[in-house]
Amino acid sequence: MIGTDDIRAAVGSGLISEGQAASLTALAQSRRGAREDLSPGDEPFELFRGFNEIFIVVGLIILSAGWGAVVSVFLTLDPMAWRSTLMIASVVSVAFVWLLSEYFIRRRRMVGPSILLSILFTGAAAFGFSQWLAQVFMVAQEDFSSLVVPGLLTVAATLVYWWRFRVPFAMALIALVLFGTALIAAATRTGTPDSVQEIFVFSAEGSLAWVTLALGLACFAVAMVFDASDPHRVTRRAAQGFWLHLVAAPMIINTVALSVLSSSHDMANAALIVLMALFALVAVVIDRRSFLLAAIVYVVTVIATLSNGVTDGNFAWLILGLGVFLVTLGAFWARIRAALLSILPLGSARRWLPPAHLPESLA
Repeated sequence: MIGTDDIRAAVGSGLISEGQAASLTALAQSRRGAREDLSPGDEPFELFRGFNEIFIVVGLIILSAGWGAVVSVFLTLDPMAWRSTLMIASVVSVAFVWLLSEYFIRRRRMVGPSILLSILFTGAAAFGFSQWLAQVFMVAQEDFSSLVVPGLLTVAATLVYWWRFRVPFAMALIALVLFGTALIAAATRTGTPDSVQEIFVFSAEGSLAWVTLALGLACFAVAMVFDASDPHRVTRRAAQGFWLHLVAAPMIINTVALSVLSSSHDMANAALIVLMALFALVAVVIDRRSFLLAAIVYVVTVIATLSNGVTDGNFAWLILGLGVFLVTLGAFWARIRAALLSILPLGSARRWLPPAHLPESLA
């Protein structure tokens, strides 16, 4: 084991520079935080590193609520200047969240507060840009075309925030805001959808389903770029891929699943099972349980929404089958993945994938 004293000795002897030593120390700390006590091949996931982070998150929530109350007081003092008041409040919020991020993220490297601060920054930026550029009367008449530019500016602002602080969760926010903005832009041409189902079903009028699928595939591609750059899952790039997979899976699976389930074909359920098997194959190969879990959770939600409840026998058996499938796959994930990697003709793509780890208990 190489410790801090060994790194200092290496710097003193000129073997590595101080910058390299700092980078190596940061990498070691990142690995201890993400992979400590994890079995080989397990997918790291971390929301809080201790109760102090929960304490700070609660404090930030109360602070945000208090700031909102203060802004509402100023609005009552001068109701005619409500728009300028909200714009100033948004600018102050963005600046203050940025300063808090410099301390809690850049200096303290906290996980939980970084997620909340990312949400607060994106929300404040979106609110500010909307107050500046959106047309209130158009929005009131369900004409959301004036929200496209604020949405794109929010994506740009969140991208700058991510570039500065490298918060993995910010990538998910970027994808979600871009998704919402793209849907608004498509809806301005095809009309506002009458139901959520129109956003995902190919048979619906307009191009919303194609926009959803295209963005889902693009989000998946970006997630794979992050994964390929860190196949051993030891840096923040793996965490960024994790959050992007959580966003990409619902976009892809809901578009295809709703199109299948909305059809009147007798083999719709069988087609959905085949589809989930393909998703499982992809998830196992890329070693992303999050991708498959997000897909199955959203499929179950869709099934429950479209069915007549627990009295619908076909949907009940389908959900039961998905549950058995998910538990079985989770129990033997490592063994199944090792077997698949040994028989699939992946070629040079293997070096971009995480290596197969077979626990000793399963060997």
